[in-house]
Amino acid sequence: MSFRDLRNFTEMMRALGFPRLISMENFRTPNFTLVAEILIWLVKRYEPHMDIPTDVDSESDRIFFIKAVAQFMATKAHIKLNTKRLYQADGYAVKELLKITSVLYSAMKTKQMALDDQVEEENNKFKFDLSSRISDLKTARQLASEVTSKGASLYDLLGKEVELREMRTAALARPLEINETEKVLRAAIKEVLQSVEKTKDMLNNVVSDENSLDAKIEKKKQELERNRKRLQTLQSVRPAFMDEYEKIEEDLQKQYDTYVEKFKNLCFLESQLDEYHRLEQERFEEAENTLRMMQHKLREEEQDLMRSSLKDEDSDMDVPEDEGSDSDIEESRPCKPRPTRNSIMAGRGARFIGTMQGGDSDESEDSEIDVDEDDEEDEEGDEEESRDLDDDSLEGPGSRGDRPTRGAMRPPLLEESDNDF
Repeated sequence: MSFRDLRNFTEMMRALGFPRLISMENFRTPNFTLVAEILIWLVKRYEPHMDIPTDVDSESDRIFFIKAVAQFMATKAHIKLNTKRLYQADGYAVKELLKITSVLYSAMKTKQMALDDQVEEENNKFKFDLSSRISDLKTARQLASEVTSKGASLYDLLGKEVELREMRTAALARPLEINETEKVLRAAIKEVLQSVEKTKDMLNNVVSDENSLDAKIEKKKQELERNRKRLQTLQSVRPAFMDEYEKIEEDLQKQYDTYVEKFKNLCFLESQLDEYHRLEQERFEEAENTLRMMQHKLREEEQDLMRSSLKDEDSDMDVPEDEGSDSDIEESRPCKPRPTRNSIMAGRGARFIGTMQGGDSDESEDSEIDVDEDDEEDEEGDEEESRDLDDDSLEGPGSRGDRPTRGAMRPPLLEESDNDF
């Protein structure tokens, strides 16, 4: 009897639902009444319709009761009980009762596990794990292939059964020879001894290998310890070149800062230069566009002036002649100067020859000849001025500003023409 057996028995009986509370102190002394009650309850639990005599007052009744219970358990549950220990009704009887209760407890536990599995299966009925099913499918395929191969090999062996049966019967019918049997047994013993020797040699080699490995491990440990000490010394000692290294590192940092500053300044100046070039280009394009517009405007003004001068000339030529003489008409009205392109373009420096008062016919003719010559000179000057304007537009605003134009020299001529008047 042990404390563990008593504890397991009481826990199992409580789990099985025994109506009475069982304590560990109940089996310190013989208690046949309690043992009989427990045996009757266990038999009824195993077979409810079993009839067992419950009278245990006399000694013969007790013996009959114990024999009936032991016989029932041996025939129905295949459990062999020691009747002597059961009759003692003490701690040794607990071991025999534990045989019955352990079977019932395991059955109850199995049923409970089955119910739990059923509940879990019902919960997981609608859950479908494809990965687990794939592994099960692979296993099923492998088992199916093995079954077919084993079946084919079994069929072939069964086909050879007729020949093998005759050989087996002949071998069994042949009498055994002691010499051959001894020879085979000695050979087998010799092989076993050789294998034992090999095993011993291997064990010896294992021991030697273990010793050598221990020596190597110890050597490596010592080497590791030396290396650690060396590392600690190296870490504690400051190198001789460390001061120079730190100084060079500081200089390098300063040089790098200077380089970064200069690089930033260079980038800024390049951006400013690009902006200046862009503004100059825009300014140049704007000046060029302005010059083109001025050139176009001057050309339009020249054309308008030429048209107006031609219209004036046509109007002078279309004046009707009266019945009187021309000399009388000319004497009676003042002399009108002929409007020419040079007279209209006074801002460009045209010169007028003669006076506003009318005179003799010779003087008027001379003045007309001088005006015609001035018109031809002005036309040649206009052509040269147009060429100069074209050249200036091609040379750009810089070259145009350096060279004085003809228009800039014309205002003194205007003063001279006013003095003529």
